[in-house]
Formats: sequence, structure tokens, C-alpha cells
Amino acid sequence: MGLIALTGCDVHDGTQMHAAAVLLIEDGVCAGIVTQAPKGAEVRRMPAGILAPGLVDLQVNGGGGVMFNDAPTAQTLRRMIAAHRGLGTTAMLPTLITDTAAVTRAAIAAGVALPDLLGLHLEGPHLSVARKGAHEGSLIRPMTEDDLNHLCDAAQKLRNLMVTVAAETVSADQIARLTAAGVVVSLGHSNADFDTCAAAFAAGAGCTTHLFNAMSGFGHRAPGLVGATLDGAGAAGLIADGIHVHPAALRMAVRTKVRGALFLVSDAMAVAGTDLTDFMLNGRQITRAGGQLTLADGTLAGADLSLPQAIAFMAEHGGVTRERAIAMATSAPAGVLRRPGTAGHLCPGQACEVVHLSPDLLQARLLDPFAL
Repeated sequence: MGLIALTGCDVHDGTQMHAAAVLLIEDGVCAGIVTQAPKGAEVRRMPAGILAPGLVDLQVNGGGGVMFNDAPTAQTLRRMIAAHRGLGTTAMLPTLITDTAAVTRAAIAAGVALPDLLGLHLEGPHLSVARKGAHEGSLIRPMTEDDLNHLCDAAQKLRNLMVTVAAETVSADQIARLTAAGVVVSLGHSNADFDTCAAAFAAGAGCTTHLFNAMSGFGHRAPGLVGATLDGAGAAGLIADGIHVHPAALRMAVRTKVRGALFLVSDAMAVAGTDLTDFMLNGRQITRAGGQLTLADGTLAGADLSLPQAIAFMAEHGGVTRERAIAMATSAPAGVLRRPGTAGHLCPGQACEVVHLSPDLLQARLLDPFAL
């Protein structure tokens, strides 16, 4: 295919924006980011916008009309992956919402069957009923020794395994054992107090799932999981749609956490990449309307959000530059993982997938290097 020079755009390498730069690609490998095309390169002028690494999403419950919970198979994973690639996400953790032990094991087996998969995220079932959100309360349960051993084994077979647990439901010892086995432990759907959460972070939990949502909130005498997250060194995911988190709270988190510690998630459900107006989760109907996904009682059930939309919202309302907003959907989530590979970065000499972000950041188109 030869050396191709993509011009006409700014280039974001995953951490830094390069204004009016030239991205060099050769046989699917990033050959560099330079100021002008080298002699002999085939120059392709791109529409206005930003060239960036394929986006990275660590919380994807569904897409393309299907939920991972409904059919935890490799076929379902492929359909979800295809739907999100159409939205600019090229690396993701398909996410299983609280379910039975049998469904959880089937989901892990499906992930293991796809060796190129970035990994899985198991959001439950070891959560707090008091902060269950849209999770089915009857399926929430304590973590047994058998559960723990199975998760530790799964972490050895998957590239990455993230598990969301409640700090008051899973002990510090269990968290330490999971972390030692390679699991990325994230705290969420928890009503625990500050001290319990701080102890869980000290035991090895390194992340918080959809910060501010489904957790003990911040109070000046009872800081809860929100306070423990903002006070600690761990990472945290954010649903930046203006519905799950008020822009002022987003800006507070940005000012509190160090650069790279906050990352964007879509928390996408079956409707992602489709025109569907409703779907089912654990036998309950979820309705799509007004940019929200809700149960019959009005409880939010995931998000009707793409990562490009989240990037645009953060850049406009979240108190960050466009440069940092894009990093929050590329290098920042990749940095949470144990084995990210090249996800979230454009590194010279390494294979890359590139998306073209529209000038308003709301759309991302995955580039096919063979069709440029």
C-alpha cells in the first residue's frame, strides 16, 4: 500500500493534539506524526476535523439491537463490536449487568472464545441492593469463594477483566486477591461509607464505575464513595450526557482528579447504533425517549450515548479542552487496563486504528486504510 500521508486535520495521538499535522500510515502501522508530508508519500487530504486513535470504551452493555445479558455468546459480542465500531469505538469491554452465576460463566466463556477481544467488564452481581439502580435486585448476592476463584481464573484467560463490586459487599481481602490475580477491581453500586471505600481502594481497587451514579454521595460529614474517589488516586468513569451527571459535578471532578484519572464511558445499551425505541433487560421493558433510557418507574437504565457525543459534551460543558476530552476516550481508559496493547494511542511503529472526528466532535468515522 505504501506510505500514506493524511493531511487537512489536526491529529490527536491519544494524549496530545498536534495542530495542522500530517499523520503517516504505512500498511496499517503508524509511521509518525509530522508537520509536512515527506517526499514520496501518497498525500490524501481529509475533510476538516480531527484524526485520533480509535476510541476506547470500558462499559458497553449492548449495541446493534442486542444486550450481552440476553445471549452471552461470541456471536452477540461480534454484533456489539460491529455496532460500536460504526460509532468510532474500536476497543471496548463488553459489559455484563448483574445476572445469574450460569449467565456470568457463559459470558466469560464467550469472551475467552474471542482472543482479539480487549476483555470483559462484569458489573455485578456482588453489589448493594440499596444502590442497585436498574440492576435486578433479586440477582444481587455476596461473593462466594467459588465466585472469587472463577474470576481469578478468568483474569488469566482474558486480556483484561474489570469487575464492579460494592465495597460493603466484597471484603478487602477478596479485593486484594482479585487484584493480585490481575482483575481490575472497580467500586460501584455501593452505599458504603468513606472509610469502607478507602479501605477497598487500599486493598487494590483502582477504579470507580460511573462516578456519582448509584453510589453513596458526597456530604461534608459523610463523603461516601464519591468523596473517597475524589480524594483518592484511582481512576473513575464518567457518563457525560448531561443527564446522569450535572455539568457542575463533571467540572468538580475534573478540577479534583489528576489528568488521565477520569475517562468517558458510554454505558451503552441495545439501542446503540440503531433506531430502536425500546428493549428488554431481565424481563423488564426499557424505553428510549428524549435522550434517556428508563424503566417504567423512571429509573435510568444505561445511557443513550456514543463516545463522540460524550467527548463533545465534555469539551463544551465539562471544563476541559478538546485535547483532554479526546484523551478521556482514548489514552485515559486504556491506562486503566492491565493489557491495553496499542489501544487509545497513535504510536510510531505500532499498528493503529484511526477515526476521523467531525469538527463538532459529535461523529466519528473509522478509517479504512485500504480505502483512503
